[in-house]
Amino acid sequence: MKKKTTYIWMGSIVALSIVLFAVIYFFHLQDDAIKVADNLKTGGQPTLSYYIQGDLNDPLEKPMDVTKVGEFVYVTDTNHKQVQVFDRSGTPVFKFGKEGTDKGQFKFPYGIAGDKDGNIYVADLYNANISIFNEKGKFIKYFEVADKADQLKGPGGLRIYNNQLYVTDIPNNRVVVFDLQGKKMLEITTATGKEDLLNAPNAVTVDDDKNIYVSDTGKQRLVVYDKTGKYKRTINGSADNKGSSKFVNPRGIGVASNGTLLMVDNMTHYVYGFDKDGKQVFQFGGIGSDKNQFYLPNGLFVDDKGEVLITDTVNARVGFYY
Repeated sequence: MKKKTTYIWMGSIVALSIVLFAVIYFFHLQDDAIKVADNLKTGGQPTLSYYIQGDLNDPLEKPMDVTKVGEFVYVTDTNHKQVQVFDRSGTPVFKFGKEGTDKGQFKFPYGIAGDKDGNIYVADLYNANISIFNEKGKFIKYFEVADKADQLKGPGGLRIYNNQLYVTDIPNNRVVVFDLQGKKMLEITTATGKEDLLNAPNAVTVDDDKNIYVSDTGKQRLVVYDKTGKYKRTINGSADNKGSSKFVNPRGIGVASNGTLLMVDNMTHYVYGFDKDGKQVFQFGGIGSDKNQFYLPNGLFVDDKGEVLITDTVNARVGFYY
C-alpha cells in the first residue's frame, strides 16, 4: 500500500512538472513572439517565422499576392489560376478558382484583399475584372464600376480600407479609389506635377492617417499622397530621395502600425523599410533560396497585429514574418 501511494505521489509530481513546464514554455514563446513583434513596432526589421508552400500534391506555383482575413491566409496561386487558403499555421485548408473567363475563373489572378465581412476580392489582370468571393471561396459577383468611363483595364494591386477599394489600374497608369458600391471617389495619375505621370503603378496601400502609398513600378519609385490625392513625397532609396533610384521594379507595399513602410523590390530581391519621412531604416533579402532570401518577391501584406507576409514567386513560397 505504501509502495502504491509512493507511485501515485511520484506520478502526480511528474504530471505537475509537465504542466508547469508547458505553462512556462508557452509564456516563454508568447514573450518571444511579443518581443519579435515589437521589432517592427519600434522600426526594427521583422523576423522570419516560417514559410507557406502548399501541400505536396498542389504546391504553390508563382504566388503573386497575399492577404490575411481573420485567421486565414489567402494567396493568389497565379500559375495554377487559383487562390490557395491556409490556416494560421500554414496548413492548407482549401482552394478556389480555375482557368477560364467565366464567373469564379481566372486568367491571371493577381492582387487580393478582404473586407470587414470576410469577403475576398481578387483582381484578374488579364480578364480585366475583380471577382468577389465569400470567405469559403464561393463566387458572389464581379465588382461593378458605377460609371463605365471608370472601367478598369488591368486591375493589379488591391487594398480595402474604411470600406473603400484602392486599385492600381496598371495599363491605364492610374490608381483609383472606389466605395464598395463601385462609385469612384478619387483617381491619381500624376506625382509631382501634371507631366510627372505614373507608369505602371503596381501596388497601393494606406496608413492610419489615410495617406496613400503607390509603388510606381515603371518610374522605379514609391509615391506618397495625402487622403485627397495631393502629392507629398517620393521615395526611391537614394540618400535624399532625389538622386538616382536604387529600386528595380518596386512591387508590394504595406504600412506597420508605427508608420514604418515596407516595400518589396522585385528585381533586386530585397525588402526595404522606411520611416515616416522616407528614410531607410532596414533592408533584408538578396537573391537565393535560403532563409531570408528571395527570388523575384512580389506581394507584401501587413496585418493589424504587425505580422508581415511576403510572396516569393520563383521560390514558390510565402514568408511569414513577425
